[in-house]
Amino acid sequence: MFGSILTIGAMLGAITSGRIADFIGRKGAMRMSACFCITGWLAVFFSRGPFSLDVGRILTGYGIGVFSYVVPIFIAEIAPKNLRGGLTTLNQLMIVTGSSTAFLIGSVITWRGLALTGLVPCIFLLVGLCFVPESPRWLAKVGLQKEFRVALQKLRGKDADVTREAAEIQVYLENLQALPKAKLLNLFESKYIRSVIIGVALMVFQQFGGINGIGFYASETFASAGLSSAKIGTIAYACIQIPITMLGAILMDKSGRRPLMMISSTGTFLGSFLAGTSFFLKGQGLLLEWVPILAIAGVLIYVSAFSIGMGAVPWVIMSEIFPINIKGIAGSLVVLVNWSGAWAVSFTFNFLMDWSSSGTFLVYSGFSVLTVLYVAKFVPETKGKTLEEIQKSINS
Repeated sequence: MFGSILTIGAMLGAITSGRIADFIGRKGAMRMSACFCITGWLAVFFSRGPFSLDVGRILTGYGIGVFSYVVPIFIAEIAPKNLRGGLTTLNQLMIVTGSSTAFLIGSVITWRGLALTGLVPCIFLLVGLCFVPESPRWLAKVGLQKEFRVALQKLRGKDADVTREAAEIQVYLENLQALPKAKLLNLFESKYIRSVIIGVALMVFQQFGGINGIGFYASETFASAGLSSAKIGTIAYACIQIPITMLGAILMDKSGRRPLMMISSTGTFLGSFLAGTSFFLKGQGLLLEWVPILAIAGVLIYVSAFSIGMGAVPWVIMSEIFPINIKGIAGSLVVLVNWSGAWAVSFTFNFLMDWSSSGTFLVYSGFSVLTVLYVAKFVPETKGKTLEEIQKSINS
């Protein structure tokens, strides 16, 4: 429960994230989320019983749920089109770096000390936001024309000519203002439904591939496979994520989104299949000396493959495919689906492992195969296109 309750808080954050980001701005939403995370970590640190632990975990989860929507949207709205994919992936790289750092630090300090380390990035963010301009697209949307031009000029450099880009954004927003305010039922209209289905499907495939179960319980998985030191496997898990995610960030705007997701999902299939095979051999009493080797190889291949594509690309595409008039409500729906899947996987992982360890990983490998097929058939390439051009290609 303690492991999965963070994702329940994140679901609540996802439900409200779009409206909050539209109402108080992208920067305002990030400030609010940082305050929720700080409160949550302090509640965990000062806890004297399970209730305050769970409350702290929910508060932290709420902040993360809002962050998971706002940060990719903010990056997509401020980035030049040729850097948008790489910069959005850089967000995933920072997430992975934080996760890996927590794995490493948590192996040598107490959990209360680990909770305190969670305050550090929150404080850095609150200070850093004082020096970051607001999203020009959001400023233009709410009618702050002077601030819109100032923010865009600051982002592109004082000597850059932003006239054309500013005009494109203004024309796009003027067209959108003629549309009624988006409601949940509007997402099922023909002009939006394809974007919504793509966004929701990618989040379903990302989560039901098993990443949160494998990630939350990596050390337990290594131990149950018979690895003599589960801590070594956990440290290897932590170290491998960072360079692989960096590679994904480099490839994002070179290879494109679709090839990266298909390669990534093929790798997660292989990793899950190897891990499932190791537990099958253990259950049958066959090749027992190979069981821990296959388990650690499978998990590390899975994590590497996930980090290079499926970890970041669905968030990049989510930030790109929705027109700005439905971005708030559609983004909230997609993030809610993502965190609901994260809760389902993290909560059921131990039960599934008790049912069948090999079967658990084979289920995850099946979702990886479905991901490859879905991306190949239905997901458009968004590399090198402006947000406005992406909308034209989806609706054409």
